[in-house]
Amino acid sequence: MRLRTVLSDDGSSHAEVHLDGQWYASTARDVAALLAAPDWRSVPLGADPQPTAAARPAPVVTTPGKIVCCGHNYRAHIAELGRPEPEFPTLFAKFADTLTAWNADIALPGAAESVGLDWEAELAIVVGAVLARADRDTARAGIAGYTVANDFSVRTWQHRTSQWLQGKAFDATTPLGPELITPDELPADGLRIVCRVNGVEEQVGSTDDLVFDPATLLSYISTFTTLRPGDVVLTGTPGGVGVAADPPRYLRAGDIVETEIEGIGVLRNRITPAHHTEIDSAPRNRKEAR
Repeated sequence: MRLRTVLSDDGSSHAEVHLDGQWYASTARDVAALLAAPDWRSVPLGADPQPTAAARPAPVVTTPGKIVCCGHNYRAHIAELGRPEPEFPTLFAKFADTLTAWNADIALPGAAESVGLDWEAELAIVVGAVLARADRDTARAGIAGYTVANDFSVRTWQHRTSQWLQGKAFDATTPLGPELITPDELPADGLRIVCRVNGVEEQVGSTDDLVFDPATLLSYISTFTTLRPGDVVLTGTPGGVGVAADPPRYLRAGDIVETEIEGIGVLRNRITPAHHTEIDSAPRNRKEAR
């Protein structure tokens, strides 16, 4: 099954369900609200198919209670940074305001030469059940589905301290979509994940390279915080990020970033000029990336 969230002309949002090759509207405000219904797979839908061409994209989930992210989770990425494979997941959080649509522009939060905006293609998990201290089997059963994310990272702010939050939480820098695909239709094993910048493949990886797979991550996270339907977990990025290049390479206004995961879809985001105060501090350690 495929689910998505779209915007209406009045700016409100609603979830849609894909059945028999057509999209049908639900009364839920987004996919998270739809998943909160115990019988969400059989909720009433509108009688008329929705015109795909007229859909205005929104993040698959618009206001999740939690966004938990895992860094250093692809072996190729860990190797390019010269780090040891972690014993436990390296976790940090984002806020709902970081989310944006799959085709939205991403504004540079400062001058391109100094801000260090970097790309990070990611498989995202959307939670579909309440998970508290869940074992791996329970956690796996609690996965509503998978979607595509790009954890655009502001390296100058990420490297100001040993904590990454400020470089990962700029508003409207995490596109999420275009659709959620349920595990029965698409297991997360061996999915090809690619990030292209201006048509050039910068990241090419596979979810087989994950250190901690989706069920393990949800089980681990649910040990210390309860996960609820609509919560989002980002699983990490493959090798090929800009900060690991020699010399490092970052995004500039006008760049087009495409993030694609096999069987799920493509994000296409244009980088636009800064909209507010320029940021001019440089990373202290350019290899300290997620």
